[in-house]
Amino acid sequence: MSDTNSSGSGVFQVSVVGGGIAGLAAALALRRNGHHVQVLEASEDKTEIGAGLNVPQNALRVLDHFGISRESLQGIPFLGVRSNILLHPRSSNMKQAVSIDNDTGESTTNRFPEVNGLERSVGLFCHRADLYEALKRVATGEGDGPSVKLRLGAKVLSCNPEAGTVYLNNGEVVQADLVLGADGGHNSVVRTDIVGKVQKITYSGVSCFRAVFEFLERPELRWLTEEVTGPRTFASKEGPFRMLLMFLCRGGKLLNFVGFYDDPLQDVEDWSPKATREDIIAKFKGFHPKFLSVLDLPSHSEILKWRLGVLPPLPTWIRGRAALVGDSAHATLPFLAQGAAMAIEDAGALGCLFPAGTKPRDVPERLKVYQDLRKERGEFVNIATVEQLKHLKSRGAFGRVHTVGLDRLYGYNTINTAQQCYEKHFGSRPLAN
Repeated sequence: MSDTNSSGSGVFQVSVVGGGIAGLAAALALRRNGHHVQVLEASEDKTEIGAGLNVPQNALRVLDHFGISRESLQGIPFLGVRSNILLHPRSSNMKQAVSIDNDTGESTTNRFPEVNGLERSVGLFCHRADLYEALKRVATGEGDGPSVKLRLGAKVLSCNPEAGTVYLNNGEVVQADLVLGADGGHNSVVRTDIVGKVQKITYSGVSCFRAVFEFLERPELRWLTEEVTGPRTFASKEGPFRMLLMFLCRGGKLLNFVGFYDDPLQDVEDWSPKATREDIIAKFKGFHPKFLSVLDLPSHSEILKWRLGVLPPLPTWIRGRAALVGDSAHATLPFLAQGAAMAIEDAGALGCLFPAGTKPRDVPERLKVYQDLRKERGEFVNIATVEQLKHLKSRGAFGRVHTVGLDRLYGYNTINTAQQCYEKHFGSRPLAN
């Protein structure tokens, strides 16, 4: 395999399998270094699922590095008190959430400890589609390096990690110097070919209803917007685990609604069946009725029932010229808001380890460093989310993240860490875009 492309510039060909948040973020990171990237997405019309998510500060640092403006995410800052934020900068380093008593309906504001080194907000509540579209726009539009080529309807059947080839269902064979598997947690083709066997997600015994509603200012919904910008939660005090979580996103126009509950099924075939408002009401019978007014809001997307699972630690994320990113490497539970964040961190690290001038012969060695840099952290977050679920079941609320240092989680700087890692292993780093 040649060490340069036809132009002799030293950039190379990259195939990214999967066009979700992980795939687009990785493609964007490598495109910025001048590499030629194509994303192979099986869906004919790729859209991100209609749900909200918290983009925490550790992910926002990487997005800042990518040139993605926070304004384009249309997020609601997860910080301090709504009023006087600018007059009380100390409060803006405090995450605040509201827990609501199931018996009385009374609200209690929970203040979480400060985290050293964090900027003024510690996260943004966003709609997944807004994050996805921002990544897509910057990846495929004009900018540094060749635009990413997004190929819809390109279903990958298998991968040869050593050769850097992927095989499509139309008979096409795609050759690349680097293959990245971003094809999800459940049925990752690239993961199977890297690991050498099928590795399935382990069901947690917890499911959740997920819905997004068009938010309308109503007197009976004032409890969702008063005082602080953080999430609102209801949790069961006894019996099986049940918890409602709600927060605004898209500039306050949408309300994200999640209802977690114990669902001890043994065999999971459909991980995201459709559900109804009546299903939610039946499952959360006995909760304070003030939450029912949320279900009267107009639907923005269909209601789904999600089975929550976690990917067990893999023996390896890499083989030959192929590596895993995002959920295909470390699918996790949502209880620390780190699923998409870890995918974005993976992408940021790859961008630092494969600067312009990287030769195809360098790829396997660079991937070993990528795994050393990212695998331990991905597994650390996976374990921490499982522990956080145990904490929620025992305490009934999102309290302080007792199982993991907040600094280690939110204070992590992917770009600085990866750049230092590059310099340690490979010497002076080319100027980054």
